[in-house]
Amino acid sequence: MKTEPFRVASREVAINKIAVEIYRIPTDLPESDGTLKWDSTTMVLVRATAGTYADSATGQLIHDTLAKVVEGRDATAIPACWDAMLRRTRNLGGPGIVSMAISAVDTALWDLKARLLDLPMVILLGAARQAVPIYGSGGFTSYSDSQLQKQLSGWVEQGIPRVKMKIGRDAQADIHRVRAARQAIGPEAELFADANGAYSRKQALAQAEQFADSGVTWFEEPVSSDDLPGLRFMRDRGPAGMDIAAGEYGYDAFYFRRMLDAQAVDVLQADATRCGGITGFLRAASVCDAYGLPLSAHTAPTIHAHVGCAAPRVRNLEYFHDHVRIENIFFDGVLQPINGELRPDLSRPGMGIELKQADVQRFAA
Repeated sequence: MKTEPFRVASREVAINKIAVEIYRIPTDLPESDGTLKWDSTTMVLVRATAGTYADSATGQLIHDTLAKVVEGRDATAIPACWDAMLRRTRNLGGPGIVSMAISAVDTALWDLKARLLDLPMVILLGAARQAVPIYGSGGFTSYSDSQLQKQLSGWVEQGIPRVKMKIGRDAQADIHRVRAARQAIGPEAELFADANGAYSRKQALAQAEQFADSGVTWFEEPVSSDDLPGLRFMRDRGPAGMDIAAGEYGYDAFYFRRMLDAQAVDVLQADATRCGGITGFLRAASVCDAYGLPLSAHTAPTIHAHVGCAAPRVRNLEYFHDHVRIENIFFDGVLQPINGELRPDLSRPGMGIELKQADVQRFAA
C-alpha cells in the first residue's frame, strides 16, 4: 500500500523569503587567545529571523544556495528543511562554512515557528528548566593584568560565580596570569582556563598542575581538539577536580560521537552557530544523553539561552564578552543575567529579541 508523506495542510505556513545581512563589529579592545588574534566580529543576520557569528562567506552561501532550498517550504516542518539543506550542500563539504550557514537558517526557522505559534522558543522546544547557569568569558591574552582582573572581577560582582580566561600565548606568563585572575575574583568563584589547543600534551599537563594551585576547575582545549588521544591523556592524568572540555569546533553529531567514544572530555561543548543550529544542538544533546555526560553551550548566549533550558544535560552557557556586547548593541529584549543565570522571557515569542534596525546600519559590511 502506498503511503503519503505526513501533512497537516491547514497548519502549513509557507516560507516566503530568507533574507541575509552581514555586519562587522570592531572589538572594544584588541583581542587574542592562545592561537589567534582578531579586531572585529562578523555577524550574519538571517531574516526569518536569527543571527550567527561567522565569516561573510557564510552569508553568501545562504543568499546564493540555501534560501532557494527552504523558500516555499512549510515553516513548521523544520526537520524537512534541515534535511533539504544537507542534501543540497552534499558536494560542498559539510564542516565549516556550510554547517554554519545551515545553522543560521535553522535557528531563524525555529525563531519563526515559535513566533507563528506565539510561543517563547523554550516552550516550543519543551523546557527542562527555567534558567541556565552562565560563566563570564573573556580574559583575552592581549589584556594587561589590570584589564584581565577588572573584567573577571566585574562579572563576579554582577553575581556570576564562574569566569573563564584565555591562555596559551606564553606558558610561563600564563601561570602568573592565572594567579592574578584568582587574586581578583577571590576564593569562592570558579575559575576556568581556555588554551584553544595551544599546548603540547606534556606541556598542558605541567600547566594543569600549576593551575590546580590556583583552583582552576575547567581546562578547555588544553591540546588541539583534533588530538583525541591528547585530550584523553589530559582527562586521565590531569589533576582531580579539573574538568577537560572541548567540542566547540564540532559540526555534526558524528564529530561529537567520536569525541565521546574516545573518552576525550569530561564536558562536551557544542555551538548552535556551527553544529547545525537549534536542530544540530539538540542532536549534540542527544549524544550526551546517550553517553551520560554534561553539555556546555559555546558563546552566542541569546541563541543558546532557550535551547540550553530545553536540553536536560546542559551544565552551563558561555556568556562571551564579544557576543554579549554585540547582542546588546543589535537587539532589544536581550536577556540579562540574574544571579548568574539567563532566564528566557516567557512573555515574548521566539527568542524574544527585535533588531534595532536604525542603530546597526553603521556596521553593515
